[in-house]
Parts: sequence; C-alpha cells; structure tokens
Amino acid sequence: MSMLHWHFLFVLKRGVPLNSNKAFRRRFTIWMICLAAVITVGLAVNYSTKEREEGTTKEEAIVNAKLPLAPKKPAYTYRPAYHFSPPDKWMNDPQRPIYLDGKYHYYYLYNRDYPKGNGTEWRHATSTDLVHWTDEGVAIPKYTNRNGDPWTGSAVVDTANTAGFGKGALVAIVTQPSADGGKQEQYLWYSTNKGKKFISYRNIPVMKNPGTHDFRDPKIIRDPESRKWIMTMAEGTKVGFYESSNLKDWRYISGFITENIGIVECPDLYRMRADDGTYHWILGVSANGKSEGKPNTYAYWTGKFDGKEFVPDRKEPQWLDYGFDWYAAVTFEEGAGNDKDSHRYALAWMNNWDYPHTTPTLQEGYNGINSIIRQIKLKSADGTYLLVSQPAKALDQLTKSTESYQRIEVEGSRTLNTAGDTYQLDADISWSDLKNAGLRLRESPDKKRHVDVGVFVEGGYSYVNRANTWQPDKRGTYVESRAPFDTGNKKVHLKILVDKTSIEVFVDDGSVVFSNVIFPGWKDKGITLFSEGGQAVFENVVIKHLGKN
Repeated sequence: MSMLHWHFLFVLKRGVPLNSNKAFRRRFTIWMICLAAVITVGLAVNYSTKEREEGTTKEEAIVNAKLPLAPKKPAYTYRPAYHFSPPDKWMNDPQRPIYLDGKYHYYYLYNRDYPKGNGTEWRHATSTDLVHWTDEGVAIPKYTNRNGDPWTGSAVVDTANTAGFGKGALVAIVTQPSADGGKQEQYLWYSTNKGKKFISYRNIPVMKNPGTHDFRDPKIIRDPESRKWIMTMAEGTKVGFYESSNLKDWRYISGFITENIGIVECPDLYRMRADDGTYHWILGVSANGKSEGKPNTYAYWTGKFDGKEFVPDRKEPQWLDYGFDWYAAVTFEEGAGNDKDSHRYALAWMNNWDYPHTTPTLQEGYNGINSIIRQIKLKSADGTYLLVSQPAKALDQLTKSTESYQRIEVEGSRTLNTAGDTYQLDADISWSDLKNAGLRLRESPDKKRHVDVGVFVEGGYSYVNRANTWQPDKRGTYVESRAPFDTGNKKVHLKILVDKTSIEVFVDDGSVVFSNVIFPGWKDKGITLFSEGGQAVFENVVIKHLGKN
C-alpha cells in the first residue's frame, strides 16, 4: 500500500470533518486525483503484464506481419542458444579456424558499422571445444591503409618460419580491393602475438590481379609431399592453383574449370582417408546450382592432386548441404588428435545473399549466425566416395534434459507431450505403404504454423518445408529444400537440431543435410508426428533439450 493510501486513512481515523475548511478540501481533492492515477497506472501495468504472458506482444505481432520490429528490445530473444553469433552488428564469411596452443582460433568477417556503414574486418574468437567461444575483438581492422577493407582469405601457422616473421607466426593472405582501381588482389598480414592482432606486411599485393574480375578468397594449405604452400583461388567459374615456398612469392601452376554452378567462391582443398583406408583429395567451393535445380551451398569433388593439378573422379559435383542457408563454408583439421586424416570439421554462414537482411535479430542489434560445427568423414559407396556429416560430439555437453519415446504408431498425426525451441531430436521412422511422413516442429498452439521435416515417399525425396512458418524469403521462392531419397529402404533416421532461428537436419548417416533459417513465433514450440496415406512407426525418439553452460 502506498504512502498516499496510508495518509488518507490516517486522516479519516482521526475523525477530521471532510468539510472543516477550504484548504483541507483542496488537499483532499488532490489526494483523490493522485489515488485515481495510482489505481489507473496499476491496472495498466497489470494488463500489460497479462498481455505479455497470455496474449501476443507488440513485437510478436510485428514479426507475424513480416515487418521490421519496433526499436524496443523484444520480450523474446532470437539470440541462438548454441549457435555462434557475433556480439553485435554484422557477420558473414567464416575464415578457416586454426589450432594453436590448445585453442581453436576462429576469424570471421564483421562489420562494426552495420547497417549504416560498409566494410568488413576480421573479428577473432577462441574455443577449446568448438562449442563455447570467447570473443577476442578485431584482429585485422578495416581501412587502415590506402587499400580497401579485408575480405575472405585464410591464415596458417608458419612453424618453420618460411615467411621470415618468426617460428610460429600466423600468416594470413587476404583479398582486398586494391587502391589501384579496386581490383581484387591478395595482401599479406602477419601476427607475432598468437593471432590477437595482425600487421599489414606492405601496401602492395603479394599477388597482383592477373586481369580477371573475380580473383579472391585464397585458401592455403601445406602440401606434405612437395613441402610447399599450395593456394586455391576463386576466379569466376575457375579455381586457380598456386604454389609458394615462403608465402610471399606465388606461382600459378594449374586451374580447374567448373560448369553450371555459377560463380564459385571460398575454395577448399584437403586430403582425407576414407572408411576403406584409401586416401583421396577433396576440392570444395561455395557455388550456385539453382539453374540446374541444385543447392546454393557447398559443392565438392573427390579426386587426385599431385601437387600441381587436381583431377576429379567425376565431372558432376556432390553437395555437402541441401538447404538454403549454408554458404561460404570452411573445413578444418582436428586440433589435438594425432589422426588428422580420418575426419575434419566444417561450418558455414547460415544466410543467403538473396535475403541477407531479413531477420528479426536486427531488433536485438545483430545479424548473422553460423551453423553448428559438424564432423565430416569420407565414405565409400558403390565405387564412389562421398562426405557424410554429423554434429560434433562436443555439442552433447549442452544437454539440459532428455525425453524418450520407444514406439509410436501414427496414422494421421500425434502431438507429443513436450515442447521446445532449442533441442536435438533423433527418430527412426519406418513404413510399409505410405505417401508422406515426418515431424511438424516449432508448431504454434493453434497448429497453423510449423516447420515440416520428413520423407515424401511418393515423390522419392526427403525435405524440409518452412512455408508455414515465418522465414526470411518474402518472395516465397525458397520454402522447401529437397534431396533424393531411396524409398526402397522403407525407413529413415532423422537427426534434427532446432535453435531459435535455425533448423539443421541430418538424414540417415548424414550423406544428406539440410540447413535452413526460420523465424517462428515465441510461442511456437510444439512437436507433432504425422503420416499421410498409411501408417508410420516412430521408434527411438530421443529429445535432448540444449542450452548454454
């Protein structure tokens, strides 16, 4: 009870006549006006609280209408629970992480002036487990010399001091638009304080533009056979190969021409040992296969590399992700283990250049997330080799609680007695005669909004459909991602990772993965199993609710 209430009751208790004098009547009138104001404010606050708890908030209503959010912090945060995101502003291309002194050092393109100013720089984060990250600030700042801002490149640990900056120095080759007409050229930066800050080697490029419009995204590896540095470069529809003994002087050695996948970016070259014990080289690129009905993600070829030239096993590429939002991907080695050839890790930018700025996270002052880090292996299959993916095992340490369902027969639909917006779900689905089966996730209480994941048996494909939830493509073009599925097996295992603004689906052994951005309403947390045209049996359903430690 307020002091005003106590004062009013004290006057009445003393028995003072209400009409004893004009001064008191004036004071009494003022007290009554204040009391009415207090009651009105109290009712308004109570109604506002009730509206937030039971109704649709203003912020949610604006998201529902697919409009920019109001400039107030929303009651519900879209900040991911377990996906990497920048502290603020903008992020896009990841740079390949390197391992040094017990930590992974990760750099990514960051724009501190977003959304009003342009230019990227390399921001730095470190981790010991690839799950928990510590922000280390900007390592390569933008606009520090007469050349343009630093774009994508790669860094290596120069253990043998081949570049002359000292043993263990970090050397980065980075694309920058040159002061000489803005041509894409390669500049060298180096660090002698374990990657915290890089110094520009000089204002002239270590690799001049050879006369092509696209000449960017250098990726450097150490070739164990020739003991030279090998670089891949994105040059339009071509991947150029270069060699160097000192990271400063580079010589062109060969090129690999791609077809029907558009302009290639962020090339990637590495060697792996397959599950049958044989060694193979993999060449990957970020590519655009939309014109051929293929993904706009990471295309790759298996083949041979002799230190000079890459020869693919087959002409057509394979794809490491079939979703809409897995671009500028990088792969990197295990840091601490001795066996670095049996597996690698991979991550990508979860966005798409067709709709990069359509996200409610702008309300919270940032734009951009990474995919989870996945472990990739090389698998032999029917005389060919393909990469398979699974979430990094370290993600399990974020499990807060677990729910299990042994066997559920579904003909129609069945909603589980659980809900969530940050979890990993595993399920085995089998059938004998069926048209379509799967799960509706991030489902609204009225069941009108949801993300569908499943197998369309009649059409012979697996899919993720985000048409019935809020998602970034306002044109409605990119709503269902598909991949071929052998329905003769009559069963499938799905591993699904759901976070505040993303869904990643690993089909069977992970030879097919879908990564998509979604923007469900804050109340949309339901999980429903469904089947069409027959019965589906869901077994070994395990839901691990995830959160930050």
